[in-house]
Amino acid sequence: MDDCLFCKIVSKEIPSTPVYEDERLYAFLDINPVNPGHVLITPKRHSTNLMDAPEEDVGSIIKLAKKIAQALTKGGAAGINLEMNNGSVAGQVIPHTHLHVVPRTVDDGLKHWPGKEYAPGEAETVAERIRQDLG
Repeated sequence: MDDCLFCKIVSKEIPSTPVYEDERLYAFLDINPVNPGHVLITPKRHSTNLMDAPEEDVGSIIKLAKKIAQALTKGGAAGINLEMNNGSVAGQVIPHTHLHVVPRTVDDGLKHWPGKEYAPGEAETVAERIRQDLG
């Protein structure tokens, strides 16, 4: 896509700090990291988000995320968060499929998002709807 920021990064029109590249994927440091070592993994082929990304790209992203997580852990991270925002309501800012690999430390001050409880009977209703939609 001509106006896609990540397509421009992948094609080297816009500079980045790469950590990995192959024929399918490009991984680089986030310019506004949650913690040092925060990596973005993006397919070279444009797709908007997880729902329209080709299966082979999704599988490749997850395999690379494991390798990067292992490298970050070897480098001192105490844990790793994986995050993929899909749609603007979910926090997606760049409409190009990408996965965040965020190294965590014991004292980084970050908190996990708050959980909510299901109302009585709601969990089964939600699960049934998901099962039906999986078809």
